[in-house]
Amino acid sequence: MLRLFKLDGGFIREIKADKDQLTRQLQEAQWVDICEPEEDEHSLLEQMLHTDLPEFDDVEEIESSARCFVDQAGIHVHSLFMYQEDNRYSTVSVAFILQGERLITIRDEKLADFRLFRLRARRGQVKCSHVADLLVTLLEQKVENHADYLEDIHHKLEDVSHSVLEEEDSELEDAISDLAKLEDRNGKIRLCLMDTQRGISFLLRHLRDYQDSHETLREVMRDIEGLMSHTAFLFDKINFLMSSTQGFINIKQNQIIKIFSIAAVVFLPPTLVASAYGMNFKHMPELEWLVGYPWALGLMILAGLAPYLFFKHKGWL
Repeated sequence: MLRLFKLDGGFIREIKADKDQLTRQLQEAQWVDICEPEEDEHSLLEQMLHTDLPEFDDVEEIESSARCFVDQAGIHVHSLFMYQEDNRYSTVSVAFILQGERLITIRDEKLADFRLFRLRARRGQVKCSHVADLLVTLLEQKVENHADYLEDIHHKLEDVSHSVLEEEDSELEDAISDLAKLEDRNGKIRLCLMDTQRGISFLLRHLRDYQDSHETLREVMRDIEGLMSHTAFLFDKINFLMSSTQGFINIKQNQIIKIFSIAAVVFLPPTLVASAYGMNFKHMPELEWLVGYPWALGLMILAGLAPYLFFKHKGWL
């Protein structure tokens, strides 16, 4: 899918792509957003833009030298974005190519960050003075969205904390599953922030002609440092709740085992009495005793009641 944008009066506006006028529109466009391109679209764009568009295997490279570099095509920054699919969060790299007065973005997934940016652009809420400012604005919005993700994690952790620490009959196994998902999501957010931090450091060195963008990039960098501290706090909270949940599960299991142990001890003396009077010897003093049967029953009850009262007195029950 191909989307084209241009700067108009200091704001970013979308151009309705038309196959019959695509060549002219590409020449006018100052932002070319490419999502899941087909092979023919990929080849056509390379011919029209006079540059080799990167393959997605190259975009996913994790090495710093492969993710941020400058060549004859322009300034390249590959930045990690997070997206949700089938109730699971994953990361994907987006390739940014800044060449003169044109920005090219290439991605393999439909991302909420770009959808929100297009919505803001249609409403005239994205103000940019030049193409480099557009790249900075995209990264700035990405960091803002990640701040919202972290706030959402914090609210969900509060719910899990209330369930684990305050509710008596909470589902602790479900809480562990929720905590594991939140930990994974928080880790992916931290990875995206670290990757963005690296990309901004690269841009600060290579966008020296745009001093207004420099100040915005420094502010975004400060925001990232604050969010990194927040992710560390969330990791600590998740680990605390995970340990607490596992501790409560162990306590419940120990209580069950204690009940079985005490029951076994309580029924052991009556079993011993019943075993003694169940022996079939010919000469037994109580064999023809008139009160022998109630005596044996009473002795078994007394033998079972004695350890129970002892445990109760010790506070073990």
